[in-house]
Amino acid sequence: MSVLDVNKLKFTYGEETLYHEASFRLFEGEHAVLVGPNGSGKTTLLKLLNHQLIPDSGSIEWHPHKRIGYLDQHQKIDETLRVKQYLYAVFYDLFEKEQHMQQWYEDAATADPLTQSKLLNRAAKISDELLDSDFYLIKSEVSKIIHGLGLSLAILDQPIKVLSGGMRSKVILAKLLLESADVLLLDEPTNFLDIKHIDWLTKFLQHYDKAFIVVSHHEAFLKAIATSVLALEGGQIARYKGDFNFYLKERILRHSQHQKAYVSQQKLIERTEDFIRKNIVRDSTTKRAQSRRKMLEKLPRIGKPLKTRTYRFKFPIGRRTGKEVLVLNDLVIGYEHPLVEPLSLTVRSQEKVVVTGKNGIGKTTLIKTILNQLKPLAGEFTWIDTADMGYFAQDLNWKKEMTPFQLVHEAYPHFDRRQILSLLATHGIDFDQSHRIIDTLSGGEQTKTRLALMRHTKANVLIFDEPTNHLDAAAKDALKEAMIDYQGTLILVSHEPDFYQDICDYEITLYAE
Repeated sequence: MSVLDVNKLKFTYGEETLYHEASFRLFEGEHAVLVGPNGSGKTTLLKLLNHQLIPDSGSIEWHPHKRIGYLDQHQKIDETLRVKQYLYAVFYDLFEKEQHMQQWYEDAATADPLTQSKLLNRAAKISDELLDSDFYLIKSEVSKIIHGLGLSLAILDQPIKVLSGGMRSKVILAKLLLESADVLLLDEPTNFLDIKHIDWLTKFLQHYDKAFIVVSHHEAFLKAIATSVLALEGGQIARYKGDFNFYLKERILRHSQHQKAYVSQQKLIERTEDFIRKNIVRDSTTKRAQSRRKMLEKLPRIGKPLKTRTYRFKFPIGRRTGKEVLVLNDLVIGYEHPLVEPLSLTVRSQEKVVVTGKNGIGKTTLIKTILNQLKPLAGEFTWIDTADMGYFAQDLNWKKEMTPFQLVHEAYPHFDRRQILSLLATHGIDFDQSHRIIDTLSGGEQTKTRLALMRHTKANVLIFDEPTNHLDAAAKDALKEAMIDYQGTLILVSHEPDFYQDICDYEITLYAE
């Protein structure tokens, strides 16, 4: 039985049609992954399914009484809450029942026999409901999910506002998993997870007895969880009834068949149009030409095969630096208390280093400290005076009401219109996307815009904090090549060994104090 029916869905951003009469179904207990290049509309589709956006036409019909759990890439939550308050809100109704039960037991102690019997019966009924709901296992379940996602129980007492971006994302995901919705819509759930915790989430989803649709660019993760694949291709949603390996093989076959069918039809159209041109004016053949024209008008056209998008990322440098670019002497980072052991190290010219460590350990805090955005708790750091830095932050800090075109124009006011569009195009941002408000673009498109803004900074030191989180495979490969070719000093924060191992000379691993 299907839990979701999408029929003839159409949705347009500006002049770009993301889906054109696209249809698909999701079935009870189905484990589906949604794939497609950056900008094809994966996040938009999840928002449509979650009723955060309204389609131009077509229908989205959920089976009645199904609870939908949605993980947003940029979900906002009440930062004044403590983590415990946020997570335990999932079980608010059960805690409220427990309070009623305890009150009835207390009232029964002083009530007359008849009232006492009624109160005890009510309390007993609630007690049975709590047992059936595994109420007394809540703390154990919270602990299991918290640890599985790489957090400690100490986080429960922390205010949400002090959490790092990665820790906050984990807390949001933890609440969603605790809700045990009938259908999960997960947008990039692995972005801030280490390998160990991706493995835990993989097992959790493999054993999830309800349906889900997951968007991710982590191929090993997709291979492990998918029982079917929904692929955004040319405005349609193609369904592949098999796991991710089946999809990879079948996609090549389908595209080959599509290419052959398209070429064959184009030849037919060309021959027919040539026949019409030659025979439409002759009395003896005009009827046949008119018949061919009507046939051609009714012919369902096969869409042109899509080409794989290519990217050209590059980071040229200006002046060179001296030998010792960055020196740390017993540097202590943190907020009120140290996060990691004191750091002493030297990063030399043209070295490429990766900073690793479990989530929340202080990787971003280290970057912000050496960029003078946070004060060190002790020790010191020194940059060489010829360092010209370019910084890719994990958290967005730009004017979200602006378009990519406006952002580039503001950064490079001497660029003319053609130069701006050319720069964005080489980074995978087409004309329509370049004129859309940045906040309406996908995470991958926003990342590509930020990379475009770095193209002409001519920095001799580049600092990247988790740049691959939203990038598709082609863009990730292009970024890797650009980093390998870069002639300056590179400091990279990443949780993807497959990405950084071919780039970096050595690894700096942070450990808790």
